Amino acid sequence: MDGTQRLDKWLWYARVAKTRSLAARLVADGHVRLNARRIETPAKGVAPGDILTIALERQVRVLKVTAPGTRRGGYPEAKLLFEDLSPGEVAHE
Repeated sequence: MDGTQRLDKWLWYARVAKTRSLAARLVADGHVRLNARRIETPAKGVAPGDILTIALERQVRVLKVTAPGTRRGGYPEAKLLFEDLSPGEVAHE
């Protein structure tokens, strides 16, 4: 693997969306920006260092990709895939 991963798959692995099809719809409906550019292609590749801005129903999340996912695990595993840069978020370390 070259360090890139499909955007919809990464969103699912990072537990941003409950299913991969919901992750794909989130992207296709224009609710995701990759490095400040609106993305509508779920197959777009993301890599460590990319910044995702995701407009969810009740909040906007800003996530910095730190790693590609290998599977959808629990939240402790998922949070290793990103750094949360969302406004108002406090780093928990």
